[in-house]
Amino acid sequence: MNAAAPITPGKVLVVGLGISGMATAIRLRQAGWEPTIVERAPGRRTEGYFIATMGAGQAAARRLGVLDDLPDRTPGPDGANFDVDRDGNSRRSVGIFDIPLDPRPMLQLRGDVEDTLFTALPADVEVRCQTTPTRISQDDDGVDVVLRNTVTGAETTERYELVVGADGLRSTVRSLVFGPHEQYLHPLGYMIAAFQLSRVPAGLGPTDGAMQFEVGRSLIVYPFADHLPTALFSYRTEDIDAEFAGSPVDRIREVYGPAPYGELLEEVIIEFGDAESRLFDSATQVKMDSWHRGRVVLVGDSAWCPTLYSGMGSSSGMAGGQLLGDVLENSSGSLDDALTEWERRMRPYTDAYQQAGLLGAQLFTPGDKKAIAMRRGFMAARRSRLLRPVLALLLKAIPSFRMRNADIAAETAAA
Repeated sequence: MNAAAPITPGKVLVVGLGISGMATAIRLRQAGWEPTIVERAPGRRTEGYFIATMGAGQAAARRLGVLDDLPDRTPGPDGANFDVDRDGNSRRSVGIFDIPLDPRPMLQLRGDVEDTLFTALPADVEVRCQTTPTRISQDDDGVDVVLRNTVTGAETTERYELVVGADGLRSTVRSLVFGPHEQYLHPLGYMIAAFQLSRVPAGLGPTDGAMQFEVGRSLIVYPFADHLPTALFSYRTEDIDAEFAGSPVDRIREVYGPAPYGELLEEVIIEFGDAESRLFDSATQVKMDSWHRGRVVLVGDSAWCPTLYSGMGSSSGMAGGQLLGDVLENSSGSLDDALTEWERRMRPYTDAYQQAGLLGAQLFTPGDKKAIAMRRGFMAARRSRLLRPVLALLLKAIPSFRMRNADIAAETAAA
């Protein structure tokens, strides 16, 4: 298939068995393509930290046919959220995602969304784990990809009409085709650590959440309606590389020191040390002038990572994959025309989500005592019966806030 010729669905390689990759594979199969998914890891991830599927993600999930299968673990009215400190003081607050959006965010574990998408993959979509590309080359008619089995080292060369890189922040596809990570990764100066708690922390009910904000660092315990909570550490740093020099557990103790930590923080730090699986990474955005080159296209975090602070990573990944399939199916032009059109329609939203991520970083991790006081005032306004409607109107007037709930495919269809 010549990139300048009309599009004829053919073989497509999707690199990455995450939310973006599976959403893309499902939609491309619906559009007549023949997807193969490869994943570097030994198997599909089953664990996961807290995520929110916003309206944009819900619209994409509906179009993919999986929305009704997504579990919603949003706590009911019996749950409460508390703002605590290490001295044992506690005040009633509101949850991070208790925000005036319609539809309301669906609170989930990342594994919930991945399980649903994996179950929805058509039976004829081949999935190969422990497999990664090592070389990608293109000509006028297709893409040759060298795939390596990470266990045996065996390599095969396979030909595809399209390659989709949905392999995350440090994308192998991006580095092979577009250039080294340093060209595209933009650290925000924050570190995050997230994991699954093994029990509800002392002093909290089964569906209660808690937040502890200090200058330059925070801890949030995210509750669920029918699952044990997860925890998130977030802190500022001036040296990203130094953060990975030692043990994540030792680093968390150092950053959140000196002791005493207080009951909640101490308990969660101990659990972090005992956790079998944890996320410990820098908050980094991906910025690119173009997401496609020839017959290779990037989707999700590999193309536009908005960071965890935006609340839009999984939603934008599903929306981007779903819209890509729509555009390829309905385009009357060439592959290059279609990919350019997809970028044109998708980019205003991902730009807004990245801006939301920059603001979210400051809300999650206040830089000074004034910022903490402002944050508490904002939370108090969200609890006030008098101020809550006014605040809702103000928030809805912010483009990046409204765009969280956009049905991107519908909004851009006539554009």
